[in-house]
Amino acid sequence: MKRVAVLGSTGSIGTSSLEVLSALSDRLTLVGATAHSRWELLAEQTQQFAPRVVVVSDASLSGEVDRTKFHPDTQLRFGREAVAELASSDDVDIVVTAIVGAAGLEGTWAAVEAGKTIALANKETLIVAGPLICELAKKTGSQLLPVDSEHSAIFQALKSGKAAEVKRIILTASGGPFRGWTRQQLESASPEDALRHPTWDMGPKITIDSATLMNKALEVIEAKWLFDVDVSQIEVVVHPQSLVHSLVEFTDGSCIAQLSPPDMKLPIQYALTWPDRFEGSSPKMDWTATWSLDFAPPDRDLFPALDLGFEVARRGGSCGAVLNAANEVAVSRFLKGDLKFNEIPQACREILDAHNFDPDPTLTDLTRLDQWARQETLRWTSSPSI
Repeated sequence: MKRVAVLGSTGSIGTSSLEVLSALSDRLTLVGATAHSRWELLAEQTQQFAPRVVVVSDASLSGEVDRTKFHPDTQLRFGREAVAELASSDDVDIVVTAIVGAAGLEGTWAAVEAGKTIALANKETLIVAGPLICELAKKTGSQLLPVDSEHSAIFQALKSGKAAEVKRIILTASGGPFRGWTRQQLESASPEDALRHPTWDMGPKITIDSATLMNKALEVIEAKWLFDVDVSQIEVVVHPQSLVHSLVEFTDGSCIAQLSPPDMKLPIQYALTWPDRFEGSSPKMDWTATWSLDFAPPDRDLFPALDLGFEVARRGGSCGAVLNAANEVAVSRFLKGDLKFNEIPQACREILDAHNFDPDPTLTDLTRLDQWARQETLRWTSSPSI
């Protein structure tokens, strides 16, 4: 029985993780969970799973939460320190890091520092602090198992050969809701348009990232650190069916792909039960139906966010923290109607270019730059065309 803590259990990945735990209750048990502010849903989850402890990270809600809604055997705690304590607790074997954005770095860091196995759904951890996290994991023996469908696919495909035999890894992208749109159409794209993802059901921030292709840009950075490959070995291809989740090409020309219906429960389960596989609750391919698989290169002119990802992966240093923070704020402003869709990558580009690059930042430096980039992006306004 593996003992699991889910950081961010009320989000899209978090709730899917609990579905996996429910389906494999004879192998996985929930000992702790966290939410930022959605304490009502967190309380419902305790009634089903009765974990030892749950944490509401927004400590300001401590006076508003109705403790009677929680399972009587579950301890309720508040604040970020309690999240880190749960992530490093002795009775936790696997930590699912499903908190969206840079906010997930603190809990992930605590889990890695404690030598835990990490089911990594928070890609921002590696984007912001990839070298530091990877170095810390080597020291503590912590294992990073990818939960992103694309990185899980690569992780699985890499089992087909040796590291020296890998020619390149190919990340697949659905193309988002704006595949086939013109530049003029994108200029007037609304948040409602951008949130209509054709194949995946995700949270709003990740869905907008998919629409700009920033999600794929961030995955390029994540892949560099997860798989210790050169950026020149990473490519992106648009695959609208979202059935092939990524591929690995070996030196002999063989391309190994992982294929399954688009459902996050499969990569979550693989990370939680690795190195074993078990019957699960995710949907299976129907091989009595007719399927088609299409692949095309991405339009980098129309979706410039993708080039930002490759640039940041190459430069490293402080770039990831700045890009990630700028993007989080720009997406938030777009959802509020304060920025146009095509201004999201524009803002990210200008904030990235304006920062004082540090090739070897500390965690303190990265935190400071994260806050700087957020403030700069809040103040950012689009320059008139010349």
